[in-house]
Amino acid sequence: MPQSIWALVLALVPLAAGAKTVDQIIDTVKADIIGPLTTFFFVAATVFFLYGVAEYVMGASNEEARTTGKRHMMWGIIGLVIMVAVQGIISIFQNFFEY
Repeated sequence: MPQSIWALVLALVPLAAGAKTVDQIIDTVKADIIGPLTTFFFVAATVFFLYGVAEYVMGASNEEARTTGKRHMMWGIIGLVIMVAVQGIISIFQNFFEY
């Protein structure tokens, strides 16, 4: 295909895709990708923390199980703190760029 036909095809692709604006694309990415990923990581960190709590309580007589439980709780809390920080950074960017 000659280059002019490729240029025409590339120019018409947005029309076929519904001619979305940048704002619509950003909203779609937020709603369909970032939102579910954030929820997944919050749930994963919470489950990891609760698993550590259960491991700590169930292994109350075993020092090794308590140590492992403490480690899981610590990493679960670190994961939750990181997710809260990420949400804060996203919120700052949204307010800064007015999205």
